[in-house]
Amino acid sequence: MEASPSDNLNREDDRLLFAEETEDRAAIQDYHERPWKVLIVDDEEEVHKITKLALKELTFENKPLRFLSAYSGKEAKQLIEAHPDMAIVLLDVVMETENSGLDVVEYIRNVLGNQMVRIILRTGQPGRLQENLIVLKYDINDYRTKTELTVQKLFTTVVTSLRTFSVLIGMI
Repeated sequence: MEASPSDNLNREDDRLLFAEETEDRAAIQDYHERPWKVLIVDDEEEVHKITKLALKELTFENKPLRFLSAYSGKEAKQLIEAHPDMAIVLLDVVMETENSGLDVVEYIRNVLGNQMVRIILRTGQPGRLQENLIVLKYDINDYRTKTELTVQKLFTTVVTSLRTFSVLIGMI
């Protein structure tokens, strides 16, 4: 029995679909072998140093953390755009302007459309912005004052964020 042209077309479509799935799986496997990228965004050098020191030994799912640093909202936007596979952004609210961090959140979620990265807002000036309003208005995953983030609480926040990020990536 001779195959019709439509049978050949269906077979080619099946092969292409299978090839795409294989490429996706390979990309996900490659992704699972790389370190977790954590972007520290703060205009204070000391915050970067302390954060890295507190988390330097942390591994999650047998992968270490890789830290990237930005000292302004502008730098943060450039880095998150260059690294769309960022797992976590530890983001100061007040930097070059009073709302720099919030502008970065809007850029990540609404301009880049990145819903995967976990965003943890950190502020040294908690009375300036009402936490309830920030959490409701902005698509963030946690809101912390710098003074409350002890080493243990930072560890817990980062691990729970990585766990969520890992689940989201696994759903791709």
